Amino acid sequence: MQTELSKKLGIEHAIFGFTPFPAVAAAISRAGGFGVLGAVRYTAPDDLKRDLDWLEAHVEGMPYGLDVVMPAKKVEAPKNQILTEAEVEAMIPEGHRRFVTETLAKYGVPELAEGEASGWRITGWLEQVARNQLDVAFDYPIKLLANALGSPPADVVARAHDQDVLVAALAGSARHARKHAEGGIDIVVAQGYEAGGHTGEIATMVLTPEVVDAVDPLPVLAAGGIGSGQQVAAALSLGAQGVWLGSIWLTTTEADMHSAGVTRKLLAAGSGDTVRSRALTGKPARQLRTEWTDAWDDPDGPGTLPMPLQGLLVAEAVSRIQKYEVEPLLGTPVGQIVGRMNSERSVQAVFDDLTRGFEHAVDRINRIAGRSGQ
Repeated sequence: MQTELSKKLGIEHAIFGFTPFPAVAAAISRAGGFGVLGAVRYTAPDDLKRDLDWLEAHVEGMPYGLDVVMPAKKVEAPKNQILTEAEVEAMIPEGHRRFVTETLAKYGVPELAEGEASGWRITGWLEQVARNQLDVAFDYPIKLLANALGSPPADVVARAHDQDVLVAALAGSARHARKHAEGGIDIVVAQGYEAGGHTGEIATMVLTPEVVDAVDPLPVLAAGGIGSGQQVAAALSLGAQGVWLGSIWLTTTEADMHSAGVTRKLLAAGSGDTVRSRALTGKPARQLRTEWTDAWDDPDGPGTLPMPLQGLLVAEAVSRIQKYEVEPLLGTPVGQIVGRMNSERSVQAVFDDLTRGFEHAVDRINRIAGRSGQ
């Protein structure tokens, strides 16, 4: 599964794996793909440094990258000032806080122990936090910097290029992809509607060739609903130079989900058991459908807040739901490929499956084209 891009990066397979877990990222790189560590959960620079130290020691010299979140659209500060987390949090309406309290009480979700900090603080949506992450990351030999929500600021792109780091950005439409190209991005990830996390409204099969045509000759990675070698072959046949996989790694043995309940729900879910909801971050993100997402999507509720207010609002609530494994509310971002995620496997086993499926798909096309045996 080699392409011009995979050869440029020195990887065996054109499979880019996004994951919040260092052990998974390292295993992806060791298996011949390209591991990309999601940085959004790292609110303290020292924590990111610790895990990048570990990653550097466990990739066996293979390349890896980092994914940050610097939203192109967000709550604006007065006169373009950079607000502190406390200042941003003070913007959350009291009615929304009350709604969270009442919803948790309805399901009997216990409080955290006195003095226990929330383990799930999505402050990485704040630009200053992401910039602090980059101050750490650029001390490591990362080969790729990806931004999940729009093009990163021009100075960040320039800084990455000064250190020979390629920059990727996710796009949900050809229009977004062209903006990335104009902003100096090196790789566009065409993320279809089926994808987990933040995603647009165009399906991967339609989106990928549109983006390929829109940004030619920039390389494009296909993302969204991809979890088999046959789908990898389809993506490459549509003009992509690789695939960007995220959800498929959540049920690998290297993933540290911190919740047996979430893993059980993922393994039991079908492809129709997800929903695009703003409940988690304030932007549409595909996740398991739960009574928590239903509550936020109910027209009789207060509605969600813009990013990053929603993420700050629900951070402690999500920690409590996960810690106490409150089944009706328990969920996680995941794509429609969850319907194929019905057993726990190692990252290497996933790669073995992908390569076998890819070979079978190529053989099938060769037979159809009358090139069997050539």
